[in-house]
Parts: sequence; structure tokens; C-alpha cells
Amino acid sequence: MASSSPDESPAKETPGAECPIYEEVICLDRAEQNQRLAVEELIKTEASYVHTIELCVCDIRVHLRQKQLPDIDLEGLFSNIDDILCVSKRFLKGLEATVSQEPEQLLLISALFQEFKEEMESVYKVYCASYEQALLLVESYKKDPRLQQEIVETLNMTVPHTGASDLSFFLVMPVQRVTKYPLLLQKILENTSAKDNAYCALQSAASAMLEINANINEYKRRKEVATKYSKAEHLTLRERLGRLNKHSIAKKTTRLSRLFMHEAGIVPKTEDKEFDHLEEKFQFLASGVTELKENVTSYLNNLQVFLLSKPQECELEMEEGAAQQYRRLAGTLHRTIFPEFRRRLDRLVYQPLCSLSETLKGPQQLIRKRLDKLLDYEEIEEKKSETGNMTYDEEATMNTYLAINILLVSELSTFNQVAMQWLGQILRSLVALQRDLAKQVLQEAEIELAQLPHSHVPLPTFWKMVKDTLSQSGAQINSFCQKFETVMPSPVVQPLSPAEERRVLSLVNKHGSDKLYQVTSNISGSRDLDLTLQRGQIVALLHEMDTKGNTNRWLVDAGGHRGYVPAGKLQPYHLVQCQKPRMQMLAPDVGAERRRHSYTLPETPRPQVLITPLAFQVVAGYAFTARSPQEVSLQAGQPLTVLEPHDKKGSKEWSLVEVNGQRGYVPSSYLMMVPTQALGGWSLPAWSLPTQQT
Repeated sequence: MASSSPDESPAKETPGAECPIYEEVICLDRAEQNQRLAVEELIKTEASYVHTIELCVCDIRVHLRQKQLPDIDLEGLFSNIDDILCVSKRFLKGLEATVSQEPEQLLLISALFQEFKEEMESVYKVYCASYEQALLLVESYKKDPRLQQEIVETLNMTVPHTGASDLSFFLVMPVQRVTKYPLLLQKILENTSAKDNAYCALQSAASAMLEINANINEYKRRKEVATKYSKAEHLTLRERLGRLNKHSIAKKTTRLSRLFMHEAGIVPKTEDKEFDHLEEKFQFLASGVTELKENVTSYLNNLQVFLLSKPQECELEMEEGAAQQYRRLAGTLHRTIFPEFRRRLDRLVYQPLCSLSETLKGPQQLIRKRLDKLLDYEEIEEKKSETGNMTYDEEATMNTYLAINILLVSELSTFNQVAMQWLGQILRSLVALQRDLAKQVLQEAEIELAQLPHSHVPLPTFWKMVKDTLSQSGAQINSFCQKFETVMPSPVVQPLSPAEERRVLSLVNKHGSDKLYQVTSNISGSRDLDLTLQRGQIVALLHEMDTKGNTNRWLVDAGGHRGYVPAGKLQPYHLVQCQKPRMQMLAPDVGAERRRHSYTLPETPRPQVLITPLAFQVVAGYAFTARSPQEVSLQAGQPLTVLEPHDKKGSKEWSLVEVNGQRGYVPSSYLMMVPTQALGGWSLPAWSLPTQQT
């Protein structure tokens, strides 16, 4: 039997030689399958998420709104969930469109995440920042059995298949979804080969989602800081004192010192032109809102006073005519139109204005806190540049300032725009209400005007009749005034007391006779710097307005005391020359006050009082210390000689005088003229009323 040689024997096949190749193929198939499953999970979970949000918006919220429960804050619960639903529906539509383009699906999904990156961040950061507040509302509703029962009934009627017992089951879904996007993309990325064209795009998409979550967390932190510092604290004095300690006093002292150094120019201020521009707009807006609120409040109060006055209800003892027509018109206006106008004004203008004013308080408080934190920030920066390190608390303080500043810069612009639109709508409502009021009053007036005798007369003819009537009435009034002036009693001079004579003479010498005024009725000063004067007292006018420009309060000299009095209670006086030489008497300005009585006066001579020649000496009424070489010092009561009663510019506030051989300027108000002999001859006018002739 022949045996085959070893060379000819067939080679034995080793089955395990190609196992690595098969394993690689199997691994690739498994990775591709896992990749496909991950993509399907992304799309299916997005569809389920959108469906749940739609149930929350269209069923749960609508049902709760229909219940009209005033104690449930739907806006606080659901925040901007409508914006999230809108973005998510468009995002889901884009994901579903990639299914039919499988070779490029991963690239399209990556591009879709990049496309929606900014929109997702803008809507989810608002929702996530208010999520904690929504949970607090849910917990508060659980403590109210009635509200909790209404919420459970709503959930059982709208979404019974979910088995949810409260709203937190739905409210948490947007928070969970935005945090799950990076995980879903990472799962797809793990099952994608590094050599795949979509690998880099998936990496960028996953990084973008991680960045979104980081930005949302940072935004939440800023909002928490802003919420902490924007709340206005209403503390009593005892509570404020209880907060004082060494740390707070040292911190406030450091801030105040830093602020003084800013104002003195010792250290430069940290400038932020963008923030300064936004703050200027905000402060301008806040000032306008405050002023408008004050004006509307005053308008409503005056309108209420007007409605309380009902002259049309008085008996006129006139059966017919224009007076009765006015009475009917005024009654209709006071019963229906004006009260309805006030109610609408309060609801459509005043209440929204109060809400806007309340909304401005948060940013105002935050801006003030920003300044405090900026001073702390600058102090720590200076310390860090010197020592090179800082403590944990100092780092937290710097981060707090940065958080407040970034939040204000990013949101103050939007806030200003929204607040301006809000204010514009309030002003438009105010204008519309005024227009409606005018229209309603005109309609009611036209009904009564149609019944007047001249209602059908052409307009030019009517205005001519009005002009002729007014001219005729004016002529009658002028004729009456002329007759009245011919019978008005003449003033009779009444002697003054010696003290009053000296005081009047002092006023004349100081201010001139053209500045004399008499008080027409008693004045009781109720404000700072107001004078209390008696009727008939004579004063000298110093200034025809107060420091705020109010022309109804005049500054006067009452012969020692200076202060403000109502301008309407002063009557001008002037010096009247008598028939004999060197004789004067004070008399009221007849043109300033007219009497409303008619008398037939007998021919009686007017009494006259002589003024004997007097010698006067100018003395210093008060001590004065010179502050420059051009001035001269005075002692109270020191005699002096007035060289010029004004300065070089003609101002009468300073006088050039000579004292003990020295010349210089002194305040004119410090000088007074005293007589060297007994005074006599000054008199106060009084009115004598003769017996009325029949």
C-alpha cells in the first residue's frame, strides 16, 4: 500500500483563522444597530415629550382656566411653556424629516441641534429659572384641600392615563428634557465610528447641548442672586438696628470711603458704557411713570370731589328754560357718564399704572445693589492686585457683582422696551377714554341743544349774537363801575401808635415807599418760614416768589421778622402828598380794592396829620465781619455814613459805607436808620362809612 508523502498531503484548514474578521463585522453591525436604536429613541421620546406638553397646555391649563379659580396662578405655574411647545414642535418636525434621508441622517440631526441651539437656550432658561417658584406654588395648593381637589379632578378628566396626582409630574418634563439631550447625543456618538463623516458634527452638537445646560444653570444662579437683592425690605428701625454688627459697619464704611474717593478723583470709577446707557433710559422711564401716576392720582381725586358737588340738584325756582335744560344735562352726566368714566379710568389706566410702578421697583433695587457690589468689587480687585490672592468670601462677592451686572446688561434693554410699550398702551387708553368721554358728553348735549331757541340759527349768526350780548353786558358793567367809583368813600387817616410809626418809617427807609403792602386779613403761618400777621399790619415786599418759584407766596419784611405770606392777602400802599408842604400820609391804593356798596357822601374835609422834620442816623443793625479787603467790619449799633447805596454793578444788596475812617461794602440789609428825635405824624388810614342816604 502506497503511502503519500508529506509534501503531497493536503493542508489542514484552521477554522479560527478568520474569526477576528467576523467579530469585527459583528461589532460593526451591533454598533450600527445601537446607533439606529439611539436615533429612534431620540425621535420617539421627542414625539412623546411634545405630546405630553400639548396635553399640559391644551387640556390641563385650559380646564383650570375654565374653572376660574382666583387662587391659582396659572402664569406662575406654567411660565413660558407655550414657547417651549412651539420650539419643540418645530424641532420634532425637523427630526422626523431626517428619517427619509438615512445616509445623511446623523449629519442632519447634528445640524438641527446647532440650528435650534439659541432658541432652546432662550426658552428653557426662562422656564428652568421659574421652575422652583412653580413647585412652591404646587406645594401651597396641596395645603388647600379645595384647590387640591380641583386640580386632581382636572387631571382625572384630562389625562387619566398618566396616573398623575399633582401638576409637578408635568411641570418637571421640560427640565428633564433639556438635560437629556446631551445624553441622547452622547449615546449616538458612542455607537458612531470615529472615521464616520458625522462623528465631528455629533461631537459639536453634544458640546452645544452641554453648553446650553451650563448657560441655563448660570442663568438660574444669576436670577437667584437678582431675586435675593431685588426684593425691597420693609424693616422697622428696631430691625435695622438689630442687623448692625462689626462686619456690616466695616463693609458700609469701606463702601462710603470708596465712594468719596470716586467723587474726589483719587481712584478711577469702573465704567460700563453699555450699562450706563441702559440705566439712563430706565431712570428716565421710571421718572415718567412716577410723575404720570401722581398726576392720574390727583386727577381721580379731583374728579371725585367734582362728582360730590351737584349744583344741578338745587331748586332753581324756574319751571322751564335753558336753566332746566342744563339741570337735566348735568344730572345725566353726574349719574351715568362721569361715574362710568371714573370707573374705566381707574381700571384701564390707574391700576395698570400702579402695576407698572410696582414692576419697576425690582430693577431699581437691583441697580442700587449693583452700585454697592461694584464698590466691594473694586476694593477686592485692588487688594488682589497688591497681594495676589483673595479669600473664598471675596471671590463670592466678586462673582455676585458679575452676576448682577451681566443680568442687568442682558435684560435691562428688553425690560425697558416692554415697560415703554406698557406705558404707551396706558397713555393710549387714557387718550381713548378722554375721547369717549367727549363724544358721550357731546351726544347728550346735542339732545338738549336741539331744544334751545337758537339751535337752528346759522353758526356765524349765532356767534354774532353772542358777541353783541357780551358787548352790551360789558358796557353795563363799565357803567356800573363808574357810578360806583363816584360814590366810594374816601380814606380817613387814623393816627398810628409810636411803635407802629417807627416800624413803618424803618420799612420806608430800608425798602422805599413803593414796596409797602398792607395785610387784608389775618394770616396764620402753617409752614416753615411762614409769618403770622394781623389784619391791617404793614409790611415791605422783598421778593414776589418763594425759593421754589411759587408766585403765590411772597417774601416780606414785617419790621424785624422776614418770611413768606400769601400774595392774595396783601394790598399795595403808597405815600400820598398833602396840600401843605412836607406833609405825607399813608393811604391804600384805591385801584387795588373796589367796594361793592353805593353811598352818597357829604362834603367833609379830609383830616391831615403833619410830619415834623426829623434828623436821622444810619447805624449797623447787626454785627458784620469783613471777609475781603473790599468789605468793612461793623458792630451792632455802630454809626456809619452811607456813601453809595449800591455796589459797582448797581446791586442794592450791598452798600458802600465809611466807618471810623475806613471804607468798604456791607450788606444793605444790615443797615437801619434811626431817628434822633421823637417821631410823629405817621398815621394809618381807616375807612369811614357815612350814613347811607335814602
